[in-house]
Amino acid sequence: MTARTSRQGSAVQGTIIESADAWYSREYAGSEKHIYRLTKDDISELDSAVSAIIASGIDIKEARKENFPLPSFGEVLSRLQKEVSFGRGFVLLKGVPVDRYSRKESLAAYWLIGQYWGMAVPQNKKGHLIGHIKDIGHDPNKPDTRLYATNVAQPWHNDGPADLVSLLCLKAAKSGGSSSWASSITVYNEMVKRAPELAAVMSDPEAWYFDRKGEIPPGKLGYYPIPVFNFYEGYLSVNFSDNYYFLSQRHPEVPRLTELQLQAIKLFNELAASPEIRMDYILQPGDIQLLSNHTCLHFRTAFEDYPDVDEKRHLLRLWITPAEERPLPQFYEDMQGSLEIGTRGGIRTPGQVESISLEAE
Repeated sequence: MTARTSRQGSAVQGTIIESADAWYSREYAGSEKHIYRLTKDDISELDSAVSAIIASGIDIKEARKENFPLPSFGEVLSRLQKEVSFGRGFVLLKGVPVDRYSRKESLAAYWLIGQYWGMAVPQNKKGHLIGHIKDIGHDPNKPDTRLYATNVAQPWHNDGPADLVSLLCLKAAKSGGSSSWASSITVYNEMVKRAPELAAVMSDPEAWYFDRKGEIPPGKLGYYPIPVFNFYEGYLSVNFSDNYYFLSQRHPEVPRLTELQLQAIKLFNELAASPEIRMDYILQPGDIQLLSNHTCLHFRTAFEDYPDVDEKRHLLRLWITPAEERPLPQFYEDMQGSLEIGTRGGIRTPGQVESISLEAE
């Protein structure tokens, strides 16, 4: 019997989702339809705005697109955000001139680009609005370590408390550090086709708990409930990171993961990693990836750095909440602090001060 189908905007649990965000790797193999290359005019606009921000002497986080506009490039950026939020779920931009920008100029350029996508939200208890993805020697075996501060592989996941996640590459690794993307909607579809009972388990509202890795908002616990597959007001939004689900088991009051849940996690990872679904890419300096956290997964292989500290792999990250986005179910309020479109998202802890740092810390 052929499974019923539905579409994002009117998605129904248990059906196959037929939408642009349910893609397979073959659709983009050898293609540039997901790539935008900055033009000379784009770069000229960006250069002028960055120079104006630096000359103004203001804190970068206070810069707004209304005061430092990108007249034509900004329209392109806004269009790309809508494609990510409501279309295929990912885009790759190429050509940001980080090779001739200082660190501060790169941060200003990236911040301004992000302004056309939405509001940046803090990514950790330190309040960083732009994260530094760099190996700074943190122990990956400690339970509260965020793996972006190490050189080990990061398994399939989406970044939780934001609608969009973006990375700007400043420096590539000596070896490794390959990125992979996969449609979490396609993974769901394949689970419905192959093991519908496991797809149903991943939608169980009482079975899944996510660890906060010690970054706990006021009045909250060190974990919160949220299923993997979330259907709400016609949208399927996927939240997955097996590391955080496994880590929640350190709390004795959290229900133990069942054999069916473990089977579901295993199948989910296998599907995301399959050549039919995943896309592989090594981000190069000047590349920006923009992904929907609700429909696109990502993965990073382990990497080796150059001995020169100035040549270490280094990416910048933004978590963004756009002014136009999908509605999210109540589970996400525990994760994002709010369900209000345009202001939700981020990690917020007592005493936190929002900032943009020049270096990883």
